[in-house]
Amino acid sequence: MPKKILITGGAGFIGSSLIRYIINNTNYYITNVDKLTYAGNLESLNSIENNSQYHFEKIDICDVNAIKRVLTEQQPDIIMHLAAESHVDRSIDSPNQFIHTNIIGTYILLEETLSYWNTLEKNKKNTFRFHHISTDEVYGDLTQDATRLFTEETPYAPNSPYSASKASADHLVKAWHKTYGLPIIITNCSNNYGPYQFPEKLIPLTILNALEGKKLPIYGDGKQKRDWLYVNDHAEALLHVALNGKINENYNIGGNNELENIQVVKTICTTLDEIMPSKITSIKQYEQLITYVTDRPGHDRRYAIDNTKITQNLNWKPCETFETGIRKTIQWYIENPIWCQNVKNGSYQGERLGISRE
Repeated sequence: MPKKILITGGAGFIGSSLIRYIINNTNYYITNVDKLTYAGNLESLNSIENNSQYHFEKIDICDVNAIKRVLTEQQPDIIMHLAAESHVDRSIDSPNQFIHTNIIGTYILLEETLSYWNTLEKNKKNTFRFHHISTDEVYGDLTQDATRLFTEETPYAPNSPYSASKASADHLVKAWHKTYGLPIIITNCSNNYGPYQFPEKLIPLTILNALEGKKLPIYGDGKQKRDWLYVNDHAEALLHVALNGKINENYNIGGNNELENIQVVKTICTTLDEIMPSKITSIKQYEQLITYVTDRPGHDRRYAIDNTKITQNLNWKPCETFETGIRKTIQWYIENPIWCQNVKNGSYQGERLGISRE
């Protein structure tokens, strides 16, 4: 029988990529649970919305009764938990929603999942998995040692309200395994990029601003380093871990593409110069649009993922280099102006000067 997978946050950037990947590559049934906040966009799932393998439920994960109902009705074999508030700058401005969704929401989902799991017959109970999708930001900053990488044993040291809320959720998930036996897996990923990403993030903001002849704002000196993971590679890894990962294990998922923010922006500019030269006569090269702005509070300088465990134990590695992935990403944004415009005309207002968020 095809597996049934319930995905929370499936209308978001990573969640929608995961759903498209599963629908296009398996015969599994997907239930997408999403509240549809500003970053949730069902247009990202237009290509599969009428597929018989797909079912959508507009639900807030903090709604106990709704979560209980959908688990009872859909009877998932796997839960993949991606629903979260995820933008660091928003967590600095308004941490309350991050605490509510990322911590309280995860607690409610764990409680209802545990109740559901305890009703399952033995075989289904033994094969069930709760896969919690987290971030490398829970590990903190690697500034002090330029040679070190985040491994699964790196101590947690979150520095923003966002990363602290995700670290809290990670610990709750681990506690529900240790205390109650719930079969869990956790993955921590590096910075994702690719098609359908919300326009306030660094890469889509840079692409869209450049095409419109607007400034390309860079925090501080632009030398903050991040490992960049193409979202389709991440989607493949997530399903692979959900199906093959060991219970109560953590797996770091990275793209092996550690770059400074300013390198990322300049690469986008150079690629755009080649494939879509500016039609504005005063702009000879897109790099002319780069401008430096005041850094955000508590901005971590470096994140870098060690992929060894998932590569050796589960035989997974990313397919895309940054050069191939960024070219595909730029081309997608050029070819999908309607999606971009619809997102901008919805809830995206480009507040706080449209500063490039990672």
